[in-house]
Amino acid sequence: MAYSDRELIARIVQCEAGGEGDNGMKAVATVITNRVNVSNGEYARISQGGNVRNIIYQPGQFDCATETLRNRYNPQNIYNMTPTEIHYYIADWALSGNKLNEIGDCLWYLNPFRPTCSSIFPSNGTGTFHARFGNHCFYRPTQTYSQT
Repeated sequence: MAYSDRELIARIVQCEAGGEGDNGMKAVATVITNRVNVSNGEYARISQGGNVRNIIYQPGQFDCATETLRNRYNPQNIYNMTPTEIHYYIADWALSGNKLNEIGDCLWYLNPFRPTCSSIFPSNGTGTFHARFGNHCFYRPTQTYSQT
């Protein structure tokens, strides 16, 4: 059985930011819904008018959406998650159109596993550093993004 949008978001939020508290998980959910709803560029084409599944399963985007990373089993994946009430609450919050204001229109995040964030991400220059929230760095699109 395929997961519903609610289930997918709850699982990805738990997997990607489960240790980041409510606002950290809301920040990740905001990026997901920003990608689903962006009006131009790569994610607009991928989401095909608002498809959460297409965004989450786009190859190379969310480590938690795959069971294999670098040719090895990835035990931290959405299939191994057991979302709780808070994860479903955040999924419902995001699907209702809410955004974490501190994240704004960011389309990317990453945990750099170091105290500083790169000024540009991804490496093709389509995102610029916006804010650090917990362990994650968040990036908003540059004008270059719309050409992707």
